[in-house]
Amino acid sequence: MGAPPGYRPSAWVHLLHQLPRADFQLRPVPSGFAPQEQEYQQALLLVAALAGLGLGLSLISIAVYLIRFCCCRPPEPPGAKSPPPGGGCVTWSCIAALLVGCAGIGIGFYGNSETSDGVSQLSSALLHANHTLSAIDHLVLEMVERLDEAVRTELTTLEEVLVQRLELVAAARGARRQAEAVAQQLQALAFWRGVPLSPLQVAEDVSFVEEYRWLAYVLLLLLELLVCLFTLLGLAKQSKWLVVVMTVMSLLVLVLSWGSMGLEAATAVGLSDFCSSPDTYILNLTQEETGLSSDILNYYFLCNQAVSNPFQQRLTLSQRALANIHSQLQGLEREAVPQFPSAQKPLLSLEETLNVTEGDFHQLVALLHCRGLHKDYGAALRGLCEDALEGLLFLLLFSLLSAGALATALCSLPRAWALFPPRNPSASCSGSHLSEPLLRARLEAEPPPRSFPGCRRRPH
Repeated sequence: MGAPPGYRPSAWVHLLHQLPRADFQLRPVPSGFAPQEQEYQQALLLVAALAGLGLGLSLISIAVYLIRFCCCRPPEPPGAKSPPPGGGCVTWSCIAALLVGCAGIGIGFYGNSETSDGVSQLSSALLHANHTLSAIDHLVLEMVERLDEAVRTELTTLEEVLVQRLELVAAARGARRQAEAVAQQLQALAFWRGVPLSPLQVAEDVSFVEEYRWLAYVLLLLLELLVCLFTLLGLAKQSKWLVVVMTVMSLLVLVLSWGSMGLEAATAVGLSDFCSSPDTYILNLTQEETGLSSDILNYYFLCNQAVSNPFQQRLTLSQRALANIHSQLQGLEREAVPQFPSAQKPLLSLEETLNVTEGDFHQLVALLHCRGLHKDYGAALRGLCEDALEGLLFLLLFSLLSAGALATALCSLPRAWALFPPRNPSASCSGSHLSEPLLRARLEAEPPPRSFPGCRRRPH
């Protein structure tokens, strides 16, 4: 099948399309896009379930690490003031993990924007296709109404004026039959009239879903950014309560990251299956939803030399009929006007109607050509299979970096806050607001009390 102009499946589409798929019984599933089949649905659910498996393994690893840290660390000797070895390494590893998470957030914002751009391009292509189809229906309706009005008024008046000359009446009636035949042929060209599938409704539904998807990802990205920033602030200020709260929030964002990863992976795999060979699925779905003939759908979706124009015969007959009407009116004008001057007004009106109809007919021929709608089809595929898929892959990378960074932070944060110095109770009771590091620096800066020889403190 002919590919739309400017669209070729990318390397990512080929790579994802070649990945093996299996149902819940681990039986191989073909990689063809078939969302209505249960085996294919199970294969996509199994891809999403891999993220759930990763979440479970991540939580188990974090729990085992924290249990080992809490239960198996050696007891500190009494009076020990120096921090245990490796404390700085733990803190810096946590900071590095959070910085990696911040970099992943930037990638996520880019991926979210790319996905939104691709879906917007899809919606724009659908709206343009809807405008083309509506213009075809509108032009056909106008031309048919104009010809019917000419048959009812001008041609009827002309027959009444020429009633004394039977050969002229026969010519006028011949023009009437030709106009009625053109109107009948034109009505069959409005192929989209009465079709239940509306590209406008599809575009509105896609935009509605995309708006909430974009907003959900923005909120997730902002939530993770706040968690990373406040965690870094808690480490810098050595605030235990802030680090504890951010640890709980990190656990929540970790679950959300793994969940979004599963959704993105399943969507990317399904989209790659669709984009590897979209024509067959789109043709079958459109024929099922609209009931149009396969000749019309193949003409617009494929648009190549091997597929003929299904409207060509009707367009040719209509053009010949319009030319015949034009020649008949010119003949009547030469023969009837000298004998019947009152026939000039309806003839001029008919000539004007015919000229406007011919102009609209040429415009209709251009709209019915497959180039316009096929170009919209190619733009929709490029938006969905290039920009949107690329954005999904960047979102997948964001989720992966986020899950790894938060898992590392969750392992490091409890060890980091265990190294924080205890708060001085006397300082808190006296209302001092100095932080612990500043308080220690102030005490160390004070000189020790001087002692003079020969001066001893007397016992009380």
